[in-house]
Amino acid sequence: MNEFCVALLQLLPEETQEGNLQKGLEACRRAKAMGADLALFPEVWNIGYRLEQPPEALAEAAIGLEGPFLRAFRDAAAELDMAVAVTYLERFAPLPRNTVTVFDRHGREVLTYAKVHTCDFGDECRLTPGDGFYTAELDTKNGPVAIGAMICYDREFPESARVLMLHGAEVILVPNACPMEVNRLSQLRARAFENMVGIATCNYPYDGIDCNGHSTAFDGVAYGEIRRGDVEARDTLVVEAGEAEGIYLAAFPLDTMRRYRAREVHGNAYRRPSKYALLLSEEVRPPFLREDARRG
Repeated sequence: MNEFCVALLQLLPEETQEGNLQKGLEACRRAKAMGADLALFPEVWNIGYRLEQPPEALAEAAIGLEGPFLRAFRDAAAELDMAVAVTYLERFAPLPRNTVTVFDRHGREVLTYAKVHTCDFGDECRLTPGDGFYTAELDTKNGPVAIGAMICYDREFPESARVLMLHGAEVILVPNACPMEVNRLSQLRARAFENMVGIATCNYPYDGIDCNGHSTAFDGVAYGEIRRGDVEARDTLVVEAGEAEGIYLAAFPLDTMRRYRAREVHGNAYRRPSKYALLLSEEVRPPFLREDARRG
């Protein structure tokens, strides 16, 4: 079976960036030993999503692609022959960004995405939102896989996953840093179902930063193969972690997913985009007006 295996690195952060670097590298080595094609970190791993800092401290904590933190994960990806999706506070003007970069198994940067839907009602009001959603072809030992990324709060906007599906994503990577309760888990299940995509979400374990684990993966295949005219509904859940720290492997059945996408009725099969013009409007009416919301 042609599988794409994503290791969800549900890790507790250390007190320093150097501590997170060393712990992250060790987790990548463990993920490789488990058979992963890609290791996925929770949101803003380099500082453990500790954004409740003054702007000057955030600017100092922000890092760039050519710095030692990201170079170490780039080199590890090539050494381990395994892709790494590492998250970090990105150095950016005028304010840092909440970013994930994917290095493929050859150590090449293939995708960099900055969170579009920043949590402007909280600490992320001091970050620069990203400028769009992107996909990339990831080379794996079993052939190419089309991947995309969205981050945490992005999942609450159906357009995020929809745009990635329209760009061709087969699996969407979702770094996360918030409590994953039934409604948020239902959002991820819905994004996978309605777009016929796999979704892999990596959260922090239960600890003092308002997270509770429950990293998940959904393959988006809601119905089994048609046999004798009957269609059997199935659970799209691939794996759900508990609250504890650990590495959880999600195996996406690519052949099954691709056959399903080629025959089923969701995704882009029967859309009518000409009827959705209102989705492009920037106008916001009550009851959705918020003074702290940034538009554009």
